[in-house]
Amino acid sequence: MTKRALVVWGGMELHTPERGAHVVRDLLEEEGFAVTVTPDYDALGAEDVGSNDLVVPVITDGVLAPEKMNNLIAAIRAGTGLAGYHMGLATTFRASVPFRYAASVYWVQHPGNIITYKVDVTRSDHPIMAGIESFEHTSEQYYLNYDPAVEVLATTTFSGEFHPWRKDVVMPVVFTTTHDRGRVFYSSLGHTADELEIPQVRTILQRGLVWAARG
Repeated sequence: MTKRALVVWGGMELHTPERGAHVVRDLLEEEGFAVTVTPDYDALGAEDVGSNDLVVPVITDGVLAPEKMNNLIAAIRAGTGLAGYHMGLATTFRASVPFRYAASVYWVQHPGNIITYKVDVTRSDHPIMAGIESFEHTSEQYYLNYDPAVEVLATTTFSGEFHPWRKDVVMPVVFTTTHDRGRVFYSSLGHTADELEIPQVRTILQRGLVWAARG
């Protein structure tokens, strides 16, 4: 059967969420998914949200009513996958404790703003990272608070040039985890939709989306 995905976009235009959502749609359609793209946050909390095999919020901040958030979390716990990149997951629905628990990640800073930094592949044996070598990337280097239960697939190390008190801190860039029966994928790469066209960034995201979808 054809897998179904729901991609919901919104929030800061700086992150080009609508364009990013359509990149996600294209990546999923290449993999045979039937994809719905919408700016309606309430779609994530619909009664039938669990009929989707994957949900992808391309959202900076935002609010979802508690009863709708309950529907979303129940769907994830029952097996609907959750995936996001950059602001998606790390900043989505910041005030929701249940969503923070499911997302397993929270953005707190990007010292130096747009800089060039290295992405180090730490799990080349994982199907998401297969064949991808460590690479330099120019964007926001995300400093995150994250769940220690995640499986880290790639990292970055902070130089201390901008925040000396964080020198040599190693931070996840790509990770997977689970929330009950739902798979969760996150990549901090992709400040704007243009970055999603970089081959390594695009491949990691595409593979991560497919990995997170209900099997």
